[in-house]
Amino acid sequence: MKERNSTYNIRHATLGYQAEIERLKVQAMMGWEKEFRHLQWYGLQNGMSVLEIGSGPGFITEQLVNNLPQSEITALDIDSTLLDEAKARLDRIPSSNLRFVQSSVYDTGLPDDSFDFAIARLLFLHLHHPAEAAREIYRVLKPGGKLVIIDLDDGIFGAISPNMNLLPSVINKLADHQASKGGNRYIGRSLPRLLAKSGYIDLDMDAVIQHSDLHGMEGFKRQFDLNRFKVFYKNGIINEEEFEQIQQASENINHSPEAYAMMTFVMACGKKPEHF
Repeated sequence: MKERNSTYNIRHATLGYQAEIERLKVQAMMGWEKEFRHLQWYGLQNGMSVLEIGSGPGFITEQLVNNLPQSEITALDIDSTLLDEAKARLDRIPSSNLRFVQSSVYDTGLPDDSFDFAIARLLFLHLHHPAEAAREIYRVLKPGGKLVIIDLDDGIFGAISPNMNLLPSVINKLADHQASKGGNRYIGRSLPRLLAKSGYIDLDMDAVIQHSDLHGMEGFKRQFDLNRFKVFYKNGIINEEEFEQIQQASENINHSPEAYAMMTFVMACGKKPEHF
């Protein structure tokens, strides 16, 4: 089942289902230690009731369970196939610590004022109506509860070396393509305003940097997998020169010991007022 008003559907992944699962795993684990450090800084503590929205195949869910053994984790996703992946991986976890909910971020069906902390990782860039989702999460948070959104902004995507001159052009075209489907790859810069308009207070924002010299090259190899870009070339979204540069960048990242890469993720936090 596809999320209503969302651009992501794993069945349409250019890499194919299993390769996309592996890409999501590497992507989740690359920066987890830094992301968890920031989550703790924003107030996440063991023993809290935690909602993970858009939990997918459960790689972050697993880390939350392992790092918060006395918390009650609720993993919510609309896609039954991805939830089945997560359930199979985490079948050892008792239901007192972890429950799965198949539901939409726009209408979770969860009770008001239920969670101390909510996490949405790489979800909001796909949503047609992010404010609607933010307000639904606000509803299910307890007074004083917090939402942390971990997402991207292609305006500060990162860098690769050797440099790819046409990388900004490719990024802009892929962002435009996402926008044409209703998503927003520049969502990062909008998050403080989005949270404020949805009623959150005590806003904060940080960047999390992933660098291949610190986190390994494997995740960047997945990001620059040539198969991810072939469909954009075939459909005329990127041109031949841009595709050739991506091909060279992929070759460098996969085989050159001199190559390195850096990516930037955005984290934004807001709190539901304690008295409203």
